[in-house]
Amino acid sequence: MNSCVFGWVYSGLVLLTGSAQRAENEGAGYKAPEGIAFRNATIVSEGTRMAAEVFALKGGEDKPLPTIVMCHGWGGTAERLRPEAIAFARAGYFVVVFDYRGWGASEGRIVATKPLTRTKPGEPFTAEVKEIREVVDPLDQTTDLLNAIHWVHGEKQCDPKRIGLWGTSYSGGHVVYAAARDPRVKATVCQVPGMDSRFVMLGAGRGQTFDEATKRARGELGYPAPGAVTVGSLRGAPIRERLMNYAPVEEAGNAPNCAMLFIIAEKEELFDNRDHGIKAHELAKGPKKLVSIPNIKHYGIYGEAREQSQKLAIEWFDTHLKNQGTGEGEKK
Repeated sequence: MNSCVFGWVYSGLVLLTGSAQRAENEGAGYKAPEGIAFRNATIVSEGTRMAAEVFALKGGEDKPLPTIVMCHGWGGTAERLRPEAIAFARAGYFVVVFDYRGWGASEGRIVATKPLTRTKPGEPFTAEVKEIREVVDPLDQTTDLLNAIHWVHGEKQCDPKRIGLWGTSYSGGHVVYAAARDPRVKATVCQVPGMDSRFVMLGAGRGQTFDEATKRARGELGYPAPGAVTVGSLRGAPIRERLMNYAPVEEAGNAPNCAMLFIIAEKEELFDNRDHGIKAHELAKGPKKLVSIPNIKHYGIYGEAREQSQKLAIEWFDTHLKNQGTGEGEKK
C-alpha cells in the first residue's frame, strides 16, 4: 500500500487522490443479515474522516436505544468486529463500530513532506503531502474514540443516558481511558485488554524511545511504513514517544459511575494479566466484574471463546445499560 498521496493545497483545501477514494469504497458491498439495519457513516476526528458502520434491529428507527460504541485493537479493523456488532444489535442495541484514522476504510492524517511553497503569508500554496497509515498512536486513537462518542450523541437512535463502550485487546485500555474522561459512558467491556504501554521504556527500549522521539522532533525521522511489524507479530509500528506514558490501567478508578467488565484469557501470552485486566479491576471503583476464560490464549477470544465473550458482554450491558431507564428527551 502506497502511503503517499499528492495534491494541490489552496487556502487550506487539499484535493486528494488514492487513499481518500479508497476509504469511500471499502466495505461498500457488505450485506447485513436478515433483520439487521445497516449503514455506513462518517465520523470526523480532528478534521479527518473516519469510516463507521452502524447496526440496529430493523423497525425501531425512531426509538432511542441503549448504545454501544466499539473499537478495534492493535492492527485490527472495524469489519472484523461485525460478528459482535450483529450480536449486540440483535440483543436490542444501537451499535457503532469504526476504524481509527489511518486504519481500514478511514482516511489518515495528512502531513507535509517538504516545506510549503508560497509567495507570502496567506497566499495559496502548493504542498507535497503524505497520508499517515497503519501506525499505532494511542493518543490519536483515544481522541478518535472520544470523537466517536460525540458523534453518536447526535444520532436519534442513541439514548444519551445509556452509552457503553466495548474494546478488545489494545482498545480494552482505550475504553477505560475514554470512560475516565467522558461521564456519558455508563458501562465498558474490555476483553483480553492490554492496558499499559510503558513497556517501551523497559531495558533497551528506553533509549530507542528517546532516540526516535528526538529524531522525529528534529525532522530526521518520519513515520513508520504502513503496517510495519516491529512489536512481536503485531501489524502497525508504534509511535513510541506516544506510548511511553500511556497507561490506562492506572485510570480505571477515575470513572466511579461507570460499570466495568474485564474478560481475560487464563493463558494470556502477550502480557501479564496481573499488570493489566486484573490490576484495572482492582482499581475500578464502580460496579465491576472480572471473568477469566479458562484454557485460552489471547487470540482464543476471537476463536473458541468468541460466543462466550459475546454472551458475557450482552449480559453486562443488559444489566448496566438496557435496564437503567430511558434518556429520551434528555439529549441537548
